[in-house]
Amino acid sequence: MGMTEALNGLRDVLSASAYPLNLPGAETARNLAKATSGQLDDYLIPRLARLDAPLLAVAGGSTGAGKSTLVNSIVGEAVSVAGARRPTTRAPVLVCHPEDSRWFTEANLLPKLTRTVTEGVGLRIVQSAAIPSGLALLDAPDIDSVEEANRVLAEQLLAAADLWLFVTTAIRYADAVPWELLTDARNRGTSLAIILNRVPPGAAGEVAPHLTEMLAEHGLGSTRMFTVDEQQLSPDGLLPQRSVQELKTWLDDLAQSAAERAKVVRQTVDGAIKALEPTAARLAAEADAQAEAVDSLKDSVGIAYREAELQVAQGVHDGVLFRGEVLARWQELAGTGEFMRGLQATVGRWRDQLVSAITGKPRPTEQLQSALESGLVTFVHGAAEDAAEKTARAWRAHPAGAALLRPGLSSAGKDIDERADRMVRDWQRAVLELVRTESSKKLYVAKASAYAVNALGFALMIAVFAATAFIPTGAEIAVGAGTTVAAQKLLEAIFGDEAVRRLAGTAREDLLNRVHDVLGEEAQRFYDVLASSGVDPAAGDRIRSAAQAVRIA
Repeated sequence: MGMTEALNGLRDVLSASAYPLNLPGAETARNLAKATSGQLDDYLIPRLARLDAPLLAVAGGSTGAGKSTLVNSIVGEAVSVAGARRPTTRAPVLVCHPEDSRWFTEANLLPKLTRTVTEGVGLRIVQSAAIPSGLALLDAPDIDSVEEANRVLAEQLLAAADLWLFVTTAIRYADAVPWELLTDARNRGTSLAIILNRVPPGAAGEVAPHLTEMLAEHGLGSTRMFTVDEQQLSPDGLLPQRSVQELKTWLDDLAQSAAERAKVVRQTVDGAIKALEPTAARLAAEADAQAEAVDSLKDSVGIAYREAELQVAQGVHDGVLFRGEVLARWQELAGTGEFMRGLQATVGRWRDQLVSAITGKPRPTEQLQSALESGLVTFVHGAAEDAAEKTARAWRAHPAGAALLRPGLSSAGKDIDERADRMVRDWQRAVLELVRTESSKKLYVAKASAYAVNALGFALMIAVFAATAFIPTGAEIAVGAGTTVAAQKLLEAIFGDEAVRRLAGTAREDLLNRVHDVLGEEAQRFYDVLASSGVDPAAGDRIRSAAQAVRIA
């Protein structure tokens, strides 16, 4: 893979990278990815395609630094608007020799920036024989403009420069913003020259050494520096030629020497390519952080809903559901006294009493069914409510989670009761079918009515709802427990001990599996939010892979 192909690959990956979660480094990563892919598009890729193209020098700096006046004075005519109104340079102006205009008008560099030959929006191209062939001079907006769009454009233009002409003044040279950009230039290895402009008479001896010292402290000690004194402007708004002669001569020499131009271009290109690796590593790490945040938020969902499932399983095991109305309806159906006395007598006698009590009397059975449904639905609803609240609380405590919470997400779904009720009814039908299948070879049940089968099914449901169904009876056992034991004894009399244990285990497992599905649907609401967040779990690896391809190339 060649370098251009590798850079195109990295550009595509960075352009597609998103950092949607509100993590501490997300905003910086978004800006960095945009700026880096922009520099690849605006500068590196087109420049590598034509290393012999004219050198682009961009004059950038703070508000009021005198960039436009400086550019106009170098050209010898007012090509860029200069004045006291801020911001002055609203649309960048590029001045080049007529022979070089094709390179810039055809949008090789800065391809997405509109070209114009008049004042207005976009990059204004001005042809002038005062600029030697091989060199173009661009007047950029202020790097600290009050208008954000101007600041962004200024940084974009500087990133597309072969050479930065960084313009500052005796008053503004120590400001923080310029030094942030100068540090970026150093880190990228950009070719750089400093122009200390508007120096008051007699101040150069003090200001210039201090600026030189600051450049050295920032690792820019070898940077070429030019000093331009504060002087009266001509009626055309230009500086005297002697004030800019040293700078103009240096730029002319660069334009006339292909070797020197190539040296400047190569330094900037090589520096920009080398800077891609640490930049990509940083962006990949931030992409990993996004994926890790999603995993963490997923874990909080999984934990909350697993706890909800355990809550339901424990309630089934401990007989929590076998209370209140469910117990009352079962007692009404079977008769607690009859069952307790039956434990002291033969199984056959109270079994016959149960069948006799049920046959032709469907209402107690329906009431028990309704009580079971209501109890289970309420229990599942409560577990879902707890899980949603726990998950929402965990998300609020996470840097990225709070912004993802949607209205209603912190409570159970609006249709939870409907789905839970459907789940219980399906389970009850499955239990009755389980009993019907198991009893199909039992002559007694075969001769009994459908109500007897239903009674056995509900007896199995009662046995499912309490671990106490499998402990010995005695006078100290509560009425509820005794009733549950009676239900089990009835089942054992018909199906046998092992079959009852198997049936109860199967019914319990089936119920918990159905609860798992309902709570899984509840949890899916949170997972869907994460899935739609725009986080790509493989983004970090793709960035590293693309950066490695550039390194190899």
